[in-house]
Amino acid sequence: MWQTLVNAFKDKSLRIKIFITLGLLLVYRIGCYIPVPGLDFEVVKSAVTGDNNTLLQIMNVVSGGSLGSGTLFALGILPFINSFIIMQLLTLIIPPLERMSKEGDEGRAKITQITRYVAILLAIVQGIGIVVTFHNSGAIEETFGSEAVSGAIIILLLTAGSTFVMWLSERITEYGIGNGSSMVIFIGIISSFASSLISAFKTVGENAENIWYILGYLLLVLLMFLLIVFIDGSERRIKVNYAKQVKGNKMYGGQSTYIPMKVNGSGVMPIIFASAFLMFPQMILSFFPADNKVVLFYNQYLGPYSSVPVVYYLFTFIFIIFFAYFYAQIQFNPVDVARNLQQYGGTIQGVRPGKPTSEYLAKINSRITLFGALFLAFVAIVPTFGFQALGKSVGLSNAFSATSMLIIVSVALELEKQLESQIMMRHYKGFLK
Repeated sequence: MWQTLVNAFKDKSLRIKIFITLGLLLVYRIGCYIPVPGLDFEVVKSAVTGDNNTLLQIMNVVSGGSLGSGTLFALGILPFINSFIIMQLLTLIIPPLERMSKEGDEGRAKITQITRYVAILLAIVQGIGIVVTFHNSGAIEETFGSEAVSGAIIILLLTAGSTFVMWLSERITEYGIGNGSSMVIFIGIISSFASSLISAFKTVGENAENIWYILGYLLLVLLMFLLIVFIDGSERRIKVNYAKQVKGNKMYGGQSTYIPMKVNGSGVMPIIFASAFLMFPQMILSFFPADNKVVLFYNQYLGPYSSVPVVYYLFTFIFIIFFAYFYAQIQFNPVDVARNLQQYGGTIQGVRPGKPTSEYLAKINSRITLFGALFLAFVAIVPTFGFQALGKSVGLSNAFSATSMLIIVSVALELEKQLESQIMMRHYKGFLK
């Protein structure tokens, strides 16, 4: 990774792209410190960091702690991510959107524009939910004459901030070095963890034993990083032999290659999908008072901090398994792969071409997907208890999660691949010149 960055800085055009990316990310981080008027920030912080609202905690981590500080970029890139997920699902269900996705660059541009509009709509809905939650907590002040006017202005500012973050992410994608939305989430998670870690070390002066909790927490984070990187790089290689073909005076084929099938080919997407579905009822319930019977029932029996948290984690497990298989079906089509192999004279050893090959690939893909899904479910659920046990006394219980680590690893590996591909492309251009 470090060698890739060094090689990237040696290339002038890539160096400019890196500086543009850093500059745009700096603009994003500056916006994370601009306060929104009309909020009692101490009440906002206690409402977000409390144990009764997991939705706000997740949004706070992704936004780099902006939500807990009541700043302009409190919503961050989350509405755009949710909009992207919704559009991916709708593209598979609604035929006009499916046809639009197959129309090349023009069709993808139309879907991107629709995604932006849906993201703005979701930002408004999430802004309303946040304002209602803050109102129930007593965090809305009569800065603009009344709480209603203050709430409307806060919703407007949060929506504008989220739209600007979406614009920044698109500029990073266009002029920078990688996927802008991933980079924004990456820097937000890193910033949130860094600030929480600094606060945790400050508690050591009050209680020297806290240093052991911090070291244990960091050791668990390191072990989880190693496990995630190991599984992320694991793949099943299916050997493919190509028959020799004589065309004119030349002979083609006669080579062997392989089809790489990653163990965790879906990455972090199944967890994000599952989290979005589990966050939906919390978003709806945020519109109701805290003493509402439905809200109390959910917090007592169905929420992650309820008296029976096994229900919440059972739904998490089921949704992760379901979306892992769902996303695997989108990414890998065994019928198309078998058809392409047959067309170019490729065969899998011991398997007949055509339908037997597609059935064999589908079986392998199903088994690998199951292992990857179980790994994601393990990472999303089990380490959470360790993070809470080690980090609760030093304020680190909500600073990091397995989902955050999966995102960080995925973005870091994706960034490295993008830099390597751009370096390689420029080397080829130099060779052709």
